Amino acid sequence: SMITFAQYLQRCSYDGLSKLVKDVVDLAHKCVAHEDDPECTKPLPTIFLDEICQIEKLRDTYGAMADCCGKSDPERNECFLSFKIHHPDFIPPYERPASDVICKEYQDNRVSLLGHFVYSVARRNPFLYAPAILGLAAEYEHALQACCQAEDVGVCLDEKAVAIKEKAKKISVKHQYTCGILKKFGERVFQADKLARLSQKYPKAPFSELHKLVGDLKGVYKECCEGDMVECMDDRAEVVNYVCSKPEVFSSKIKGCCDKPIVERSQCIMDLAFDEKPEDLPSLVDRYIHEKEVCKHFEADHTLFMSEFIYEYSRRHPEFSTQLILRVAKGYKDLLNKCCKTDNPAECYAHADEELKKHIKETEEVVKVNCDLLAAHGEPDFLKGILIRYTKKMPQVSPDTMLEIGKKMTAVGAKCCKLPEAERLPCSEGYLSIVIEDMCRRQEATPINDHVTHCCSDSYAYRRPCFTAMGIDEKYVPPPFNPDMFNFDEKLCTATPAEKEAGQMKLLINLIKRKPQMTEEQIKTISDGFTAMVEKCCKQSDIESCFGEE
Repeated sequence: SMITFAQYLQRCSYDGLSKLVKDVVDLAHKCVAHEDDPECTKPLPTIFLDEICQIEKLRDTYGAMADCCGKSDPERNECFLSFKIHHPDFIPPYERPASDVICKEYQDNRVSLLGHFVYSVARRNPFLYAPAILGLAAEYEHALQACCQAEDVGVCLDEKAVAIKEKAKKISVKHQYTCGILKKFGERVFQADKLARLSQKYPKAPFSELHKLVGDLKGVYKECCEGDMVECMDDRAEVVNYVCSKPEVFSSKIKGCCDKPIVERSQCIMDLAFDEKPEDLPSLVDRYIHEKEVCKHFEADHTLFMSEFIYEYSRRHPEFSTQLILRVAKGYKDLLNKCCKTDNPAECYAHADEELKKHIKETEEVVKVNCDLLAAHGEPDFLKGILIRYTKKMPQVSPDTMLEIGKKMTAVGAKCCKLPEAERLPCSEGYLSIVIEDMCRRQEATPINDHVTHCCSDSYAYRRPCFTAMGIDEKYVPPPFNPDMFNFDEKLCTATPAEKEAGQMKLLINLIKRKPQMTEEQIKTISDGFTAMVEKCCKQSDIESCFGEE
C-alpha cells in the first residue's frame, strides 16, 4: 500500500502517506470480517484512488492532477498514471544516515527503517513494480545484516548500495519497456514475446504449461503497468507459487529460488540462467516443412499452431533474440498464408527453410559487423560512426538527445560484444530494443519524421531491422548555415577529456544536420582538423585569435 501511494503521490511525506496506508489497511482488516460490506466490493485500484481523491488540499500540491478525480475509472486511473514523473527532480538524492545510527535504527526500529526505504525507492521510481521494490528491500536488509557486523560499516554499505541501485535501475528499465510494448502492440504480441522467452528458459517444460504461464503473466503485467500494485503483487506471488509447486516440470534450477522468502522468490527466478535444452529434440523441418498436412493444422487454429511453432523454435534456439524468433515466425506465417491458398501448398512451402534463414543471416551479420567495428576502432570511433549514421536518419533530433542515444547504443556494443558467441545476438538485440522503445516513446509527443514513426509503430519484431535499414530523411530541409557554430574559445583548452569529446561529437552532429550528404572522407577531414586545431591553439599565447583563424 505504501508503494502504491508513494508512486502516485511522489511529493508527499512518509508520515502523510502513512495515514493513507493506515486507512487502507484498516479497511482490509474490516473486510476480512465483513466481506459483503459495500466498501469491500470495490476493486482495489478504486479504493486507493478514492483515498487520494479525499485529500483536502490535493490541488495545492499537485495542481491539474486533482482534475483526475472528476473522471470515472478506468479513465481516472489512466489520468493519474499520466502525472507520474519518471525522474522526479524535486526529490533530493537519498542521504543515508551515519553508519552507527543506521545500524542502531535497524536494531530498534526495523519496520520503520525498511518502510522508509520502500517509500524512498517507490517515489523515485514510480513505474517500478511492487514485487521488485519489496525484493530490493529484502536485499537492503541482507546488506544491513552483513555490514553492521563488518569492520568498516560505511565502506561495506557503499559497495552493497551501488549493486542495489544498479539492480533497481535495470529492473525499472525492463519493466517500463515491457509495459510500453504491451500498451503499444497489445496482448497478442506481448504473449508471443513472453512465450518465446519462457520457451528458451524452460526448454524441458511442455507447451501446455508455458502457454498457461504466459496467460497468467499477461494479467500480472497488465495490473503492474496500470499501477495496481497490490493486485500485481498478489497475482505475481500466485504465479511464483505455481511455478515453485512444479520444479520437475519447469526446471531443476528453480529449487534454490523457491526456498527463499516470498518477496525474494520472483526476482531470483527471473535472474536464473536458461535451462539446458533436451538433447533429443527432433528437427523442425520434418514437422513444419516436409509434413503434407501443415495447411490443415494451420487453418484449424492459426493462433494455437503459431504458438506451438514459437515454442518449438524457441526451445531449440537459446542463442537467438525473441525479436528474431518472432521475425522467423512471421515469415513462416506469411508463407503459409500464401501457400495454403495454392493448388500445391507442400511444393510452395518446400523451401521455407532457406527463406527463414534470411532473417537469421541479416541479424547475425549486423551483430558481427558492429562487434568487429568496435574491436577494431574502439568506443570513441564506434560512437562517431553511430552518430553519423543516425543523424542522417533523423537529423531533427537535438544534439544532446542524439549523443545520449549514441552513447546508449555504444554501451550495448561494449556490454554484448565481449560475451561468448552464443550470447551476443540476444544481448545486442534485446538491449537495442530497449533503447529504440525509449526513443519511440519520446517521439510520440514530438514526432521526429515519417520514417521513425513508421519503424516505431509498424511491427514490434521488425523495429530494429527497420531502424538499421532506414535511409537518409529526404524530406529534411537543413537549417541555414550559422558561423556561430564554429565559435570556439579557451574553454576548450581547460575542458576535461570527456567534455572535449562531447564538444567534438556535438560539432559533428551539427555539421551533419547542415550537410546530411557529407561523405565519410569529408567528415574525417573535419574531425581530424578539429583535433589538430585544439592541440595547436591551446599552446598559443593568444588562444582566441588562433581559434578564429583556424
